[in-house]
Amino acid sequence: MSPAATTNLGYTPPDGGWGWAVVFGAFISIGFSYAFPKSLTIYFKEIQMYFSVSYSEIAWVSSIMLAAMYAGGPVSSILVNRYGCRTVVIIGGLMVGASMVAASFGTTIIHLYLLVGVIGGFGLSFNLQPSLTIIGKYFQVKRPIANGLAMAGSPVFLSTLAPLNQFLFDNFGWRGAFMILGAIVMNCCVAGALMRPVNMKTVQKHPVTASKGTTAKKAGSTENNANPEAGDLLTETEQKIGGCADKLMDLSLFKHRGFIIYLIGNVVMFFGFFAPVVFLPSYAKGIGIDNYQAAFLLSIFAFVDMFARPGTGLIANTKWIRPRIQYFFSFSVAYNGVCHLLCPFLAVYLGYAGLVVYAVFFGVAFGMVCALLFEVLMDLVGAQRFSSAVGLVTILECGPVLLGPPISGFLVDVFDDHKYMYWACGAMMLAPGIFLFIMNYFNYKQLDQEERERQSGAIGMQSVKQSVAEEAEARKKEMKITKDEEMAEGTGD
Repeated sequence: MSPAATTNLGYTPPDGGWGWAVVFGAFISIGFSYAFPKSLTIYFKEIQMYFSVSYSEIAWVSSIMLAAMYAGGPVSSILVNRYGCRTVVIIGGLMVGASMVAASFGTTIIHLYLLVGVIGGFGLSFNLQPSLTIIGKYFQVKRPIANGLAMAGSPVFLSTLAPLNQFLFDNFGWRGAFMILGAIVMNCCVAGALMRPVNMKTVQKHPVTASKGTTAKKAGSTENNANPEAGDLLTETEQKIGGCADKLMDLSLFKHRGFIIYLIGNVVMFFGFFAPVVFLPSYAKGIGIDNYQAAFLLSIFAFVDMFARPGTGLIANTKWIRPRIQYFFSFSVAYNGVCHLLCPFLAVYLGYAGLVVYAVFFGVAFGMVCALLFEVLMDLVGAQRFSSAVGLVTILECGPVLLGPPISGFLVDVFDDHKYMYWACGAMMLAPGIFLFIMNYFNYKQLDQEERERQSGAIGMQSVKQSVAEEAEARKKEMKITKDEEMAEGTGD
């Protein structure tokens, strides 16, 4: 198994410069990817009445869109490895925009399933994965900060799109709103245009090894080596030569110890990850809180989440956290679980104030996980293999993302109470958090042992080389002395 994660790109990432424009592009692209499917629920009631379908039938539009976004991960990885991040993001933006415009002319719910759900979902997948990948190409030392800022796009866009969609619906109806949204989401093409590849010709080629044991101080020394002109554009041929990976999809990751640990923890975690957000307003209404106050809980949650993500990136980049960032991620997952387990007690004893407290702490916990989710994966497998890794992870997470909320809703229906659902989600988050912490401890221990063995082997090889060199030098001196003696004897004769 691959014991260590390395980031060996053959060059030193610039850690700034045009990289911040790339982060802004990723902020837009990731914001649309995560927020767009959730914001469309505003139109569901009108669409349900227009097509005379049930709520469960109309709810499949967002479910299919999210599932397609995750299921498209491997396809997106292959395209990124072949054509680069910029091209794939632009194509994704065109796909989502065109699907929304075409859906505005839809005459059946099946048209929305295919256009908004499948085509739009795959378009969002082409926006999400390349945006995560290219950050690792531009950043090494400041990568946690860059990832935190990019991931903050999700709560910012969710807070913006919700009132915007309501305004569009009130003034233009769902058909007109879909057409305008199609034009708006094509801004992802502009975001993709910002993602020009790193010019490896103008960057000093000092490969950086950065993974489980890279300290911020150590990694910081590479920042000074970066060429400030590292943002120039590569030609298409140069980009392909220095592309993300030689293979279309690196299946050897399934032999990578750290990747398998991450994958198991995440698949279990996603069963309880989204449901607490989805059911928070209905939980509040169920205990007698009015609609406005119940909806305001989501605003509080989104506002806290908005600042928690970049804040987590700053903390993760410190010299105390960066070398063991996997522990920080394990803590954030377990912290989510604790919040969900305590939520029913806060609601019972403190009422609405208790739910406000929960929304604040849950916003912090949720933001921590989202900011670290892909950063720790890159820390494990390295930027070179990240494109394949995120594609494999998203396809396997597709099931939990699709099934988690319906299973949670089933618990609410069976027990007629939200508290059992929150306890179940808390257990589904706490268990993988503990699992990740324990397994990462053994993984770090094994990595340290393997590193010591490599170093001792290198020292042993150096000693052998030195001994051989000394022996050769001694032989050379001996031969010289013998030659001198022979010459002396010849002169005496």
